[in-house]
Amino acid sequence: MYSFFTRLLFRPSKWRVFAAAAWLCLTLSACRSPESFREQADEASQGIIREKQLEALGRTEDFSIEQAAETLRERLLIDQKLPKSGQASLGADSLEPTEHWPEEEDYLDGEREGRPTAAHVDLGEGIVPFIGLNEALQIAARNNRDYQTRKENVFRTALALDLQRDAFRPIFATPAEAGLDGQGTNLGNVANAGQSAVGQVSQRLTQGAVLTSRIAVDLTQLLTQEGGSALGLLADASVEVPLLRGAGRWIVTEPLNQAERDAVYAIYNFERFKRTFAVDVASNYLGVLRLLDQVDNAEENYRRLVTSSRRAQALAEEGRLPEIQVDQALQDELRARNGWISAQQGFAAGLDGLKLLLGLPADAEISLDRDTLGRLADSVKAELPALANELLKENEVASVPRADAPIVLEPPNTNDRGPLEMDAAEAIILALENRLDLRVAEGGVYDAMRAVAVAADGFRPELTLLAGGSVGERRSIGNAALDDAQVRLDRGNYNALLRLDLPVERTAERNNYRNRLIDLEQSVRELQSVEDSIKQDIRNQLRDMLESRESLRIQAEAVRLAQRRVDSTGLLLELGRAEIRDVLEAQEALLTAQNALTSALVNYRVSELQLQANLGLLEVNEKGLWKEYRPEPQ
Repeated sequence: MYSFFTRLLFRPSKWRVFAAAAWLCLTLSACRSPESFREQADEASQGIIREKQLEALGRTEDFSIEQAAETLRERLLIDQKLPKSGQASLGADSLEPTEHWPEEEDYLDGEREGRPTAAHVDLGEGIVPFIGLNEALQIAARNNRDYQTRKENVFRTALALDLQRDAFRPIFATPAEAGLDGQGTNLGNVANAGQSAVGQVSQRLTQGAVLTSRIAVDLTQLLTQEGGSALGLLADASVEVPLLRGAGRWIVTEPLNQAERDAVYAIYNFERFKRTFAVDVASNYLGVLRLLDQVDNAEENYRRLVTSSRRAQALAEEGRLPEIQVDQALQDELRARNGWISAQQGFAAGLDGLKLLLGLPADAEISLDRDTLGRLADSVKAELPALANELLKENEVASVPRADAPIVLEPPNTNDRGPLEMDAAEAIILALENRLDLRVAEGGVYDAMRAVAVAADGFRPELTLLAGGSVGERRSIGNAALDDAQVRLDRGNYNALLRLDLPVERTAERNNYRNRLIDLEQSVRELQSVEDSIKQDIRNQLRDMLESRESLRIQAEAVRLAQRRVDSTGLLLELGRAEIRDVLEAQEALLTAQNALTSALVNYRVSELQLQANLGLLEVNEKGLWKEYRPEPQ
């Protein structure tokens, strides 16, 4: 063995050059770490995403699938000392690397370059974060698990496109091998060594041709006896060109074209998801505040009924009220307590649901902005002046026509509508122009048509031209004693071949073609379904807005009447001109009207947001914040 390595180190110069080149290739290959490949994939995918954002949306925005070094979920679990199942509850950056973990440790410890420093907005230093509506939108965009998965799907689509593009880039390969052979003979032991390195590049052209060229270098060496050596050198090139079936740019690049379009669709779908998701977060947030308002209303009603039952007992002791009415008051007090407790539990359940939507632990403590509903009422009053006037009529008594006067049922007043309550035809036109899911469906029809054309190409005969040539010779262990190979074009080997396959058996192609036609019909029906759903959604949304606006006016009037009824029946009860049942019914009517008014207010605001999302005009940035659409005043 010592003799072998001695000979290996002190061979002629051509051996040393070959060994140095092989060592350099191995060194360069070994220095590429998994981390460098990940960074390269990230760079390629990010570039494609920016390119497709500009193509699909006319703008670019920050896009990252990296989780922040510190998430709000992790902060709440630690600061509030919440139970957790293990380190994975805190995020991937809290995991311990497994054995043979390929990445650098900072992949898991949260210090990787480019990773955001925080996954939430500034919520103060307190243990219980205060979360307003805008903060909720931003937290959800960073912490919601479905949101993160959707972003990763866009990233995966970009990687798939990068792979398709790679098929049309030059592909380099540098295989190398070394062998050692030894055997005993009558003339003594014989040992030889052989090494070879190949440089190969292949290129697929968009017209279908595949070009391949290769240079192979061999060095064979006898390590015993006479120590002869031989250098082999071979250069060859080949081309394969389809002339009929499978030929043409539109056929060859079809997988690449589809991958390019899929990347655009992924951007469209994610943008559509961002808009609907923001509306879902806002609807959930306002819904929880509505439940909190119901808790306040239930508590106020409970207090009123406690007061009513005490008043009834006092009147009964004075002999001014029968005991049966006292019992009725106590029953309503118990019912109010039950409603108060149910409202509290309903709010707690709704708050847990909101925390899960935001990607936070259900057992974490958070604080919401209770003033949001007040600001919402002010904004609705500003948008609906006629409604604001109705809400200001606190003590005004409406004139009542005579009983025998003609009854005229007044339809909803369209003159008092809000800025987004547009004509249905106008709204539908806006939606058809801006809905991104409709663009995806339209693209699906075009994709299906291209697939039909590609499938029809399978019926053509296959005619392929193959040509190649090589100069030089290879050397191996078995012919180490030969002279060095020479590269001479006049002694090369050249060949050409035409391969023809007539379309005699095309059952699979026939069935594939028929299936593609069926796919086309299905894609057309899918487009029609999306279009009709858009029209239905818009019309329903406009109806909901009208109903909510009318409900706001009706419930505002109902609250005013119920409050006046509570006040008047209380006085009449003191005067002995009303029964306790009248008081209890008035208080129940007030609670119902208060809850209905808040629900109508929230429903109107959510309907506005949903209409903008259904029109495709609600813009949502990478932070989760929206920019609302307001039509130009006419």
